[in-house]
Amino acid sequence: MNPLASPLLTDLYQLTMLHAYYTHGMRDTAVFELFVRKLPPNRNFMMAAGLEQALDFLEDLRFTAEDLEWVGKSRLFPREFARQLEGLHFTGDVHAMPEGTIFFPDEPVLRVTAPMPEAQFVESRLINLVHFETLVATKAARSVLAAPGKRLVDFGLRRAHGAEAGLLAARASYLAGFAGTATVIAGARMGIPVFGTMAHSFVEAHDDEAAAFEHFAQTYPGRAVLLIDTYDTELAALKVVALASKLKSRGIRIQGVRLDSGNHLVLARNVRRILNEGGLADASIFASGNLDEYQLRALCAAGAPIDGFGIGTSLVTSSDAPFLDAVYKLQEYAGKPRRKRSTGKATWPGRKQVFRQYDSAGCFHHDIIAVEDDNEKTGEPLLIPVMKRGRRLHGPETLAAIRGRAAAQLAKLPRHLALLETATVAYPVEIHPALRKLANQVDRVTSEVPVLCR
Repeated sequence: MNPLASPLLTDLYQLTMLHAYYTHGMRDTAVFELFVRKLPPNRNFMMAAGLEQALDFLEDLRFTAEDLEWVGKSRLFPREFARQLEGLHFTGDVHAMPEGTIFFPDEPVLRVTAPMPEAQFVESRLINLVHFETLVATKAARSVLAAPGKRLVDFGLRRAHGAEAGLLAARASYLAGFAGTATVIAGARMGIPVFGTMAHSFVEAHDDEAAAFEHFAQTYPGRAVLLIDTYDTELAALKVVALASKLKSRGIRIQGVRLDSGNHLVLARNVRRILNEGGLADASIFASGNLDEYQLRALCAAGAPIDGFGIGTSLVTSSDAPFLDAVYKLQEYAGKPRRKRSTGKATWPGRKQVFRQYDSAGCFHHDIIAVEDDNEKTGEPLLIPVMKRGRRLHGPETLAAIRGRAAAQLAKLPRHLALLETATVAYPVEIHPALRKLANQVDRVTSEVPVLCR
C-alpha cells in the first residue's frame, strides 16, 4: 500500500483525540479553519495552493485492513477502537479559496465543517498539503514577478525533501506561472510541460566536447540545447558556432545553449556576442545553477541576455523562508462559536468570510475578515464551497484555469507588495466590527469563573 494514502500518515494526537471524541460521544458539528498567522520575512503575500490534493485526501479517507490491524496491535488504544475506525470516512463540507488566490495573514484559506471526530482527524494532512504547495507557489510567484517574460522551469526534484515534495513542487510552481518542470512524472500524471537539456557527464564521456555536442544534436534534432559550461564556456560557445553550419546542412538547427555555472551575467553577455557573430542570433541562452528570485532580479535589471532560467534547490525548499506559521483551529462546535486566547496565538471565532476590496485601477486595496452570515457584506468573497457531504461539488479544476487565476491575481497586486523585500506598508486586513463583537461575547462566556459550593 502507498503510505502516502494511509490515514496513519498523521500525528498520534489526532488518533488520540479521535478516540477521546468517540469515548465521550462528542460528535456534534465542528468548524475548523486553516490560516497563516503571519508572513515569513521578505514576504508580502501568499499564493494559495494544494486544494486539489487536500480534496483528494478527504474524498479517499479510509482505514484499510492493514491500518486497522496496526491500530489494534499498537497497544495505544483499546482494541475496540480499531472496529470504530472501520467505517470512518469524511462526510463534511469544505469552503476554500481557489488555488492561485493571493491571501494574507489571519485569512482562512480553507474551512472544514464536519462531525468533530472527522474535522479534527484530518488536521495534520491538510496542513501538510496546503502548507507545502502554498510555500512553493509563493516562492515561484516571486520569481515570476522578478523575471517578467522569461521562461522559468522547475529543476528541483533532486534536492526536494522527498519524492512527493518534488512532484507537488512541480505542480505548485507551474500553477504560479512557471513554464514547466524537469520532473517527468509531473508531465505524465499532471500534463505539466517537461523540459531538459543534457548532462555534463555526457560531455565528459566524450574525448572531444564538439563531438558530444554533435552527437546530442543528432539524437535530438528538434531540441538541440547544448550545455556549454563543462570546461571553458566561451570556448564551447565557439565550438557550437563552428558546428552550426555542419548541422544546418543536415537540417538540424541549434536551438540554444545552457549555462550552469560561473558569472551568469558576464558569461551570458560574452556567449551572446559569440553566438550573434557566428550567425546564431536566434539561439536562446538558458541559465541554471543555484539561482533564486533575488539573482533573477539582479540579472534582469542588469540586462543579462538570458531567455530563461532553471530554478531548483531554492524553489523546492523555499530556502529563504522554508516554513509558514500555518494552523488549523476550531472556530465553532455544537453551534457555539469558539476561540483560542493564548498569548500571541489568539484566533477569531465563528465561521468567517474574507471580502476583497479593489481600488479604481482594479488592484487589491484591502481585505475584510467578517462573520460569514453578517448582513454588511461588501467586496468579493474569497471562500467558495468546494465540497458537500464529503463529495466535491465540481470536478478537479484544470491547471490552465488555475494558472490564469494566478496570473490575474499577480497583475492586481499593488506594486509595493510585488517587491522581494518586506514592504514598508503592509496590505490592510481589517477585522469587521461584528467579528470583534462576537469575540468579546465568546470571551465573556469563557472567562466566567464558577462559584464553588462550600
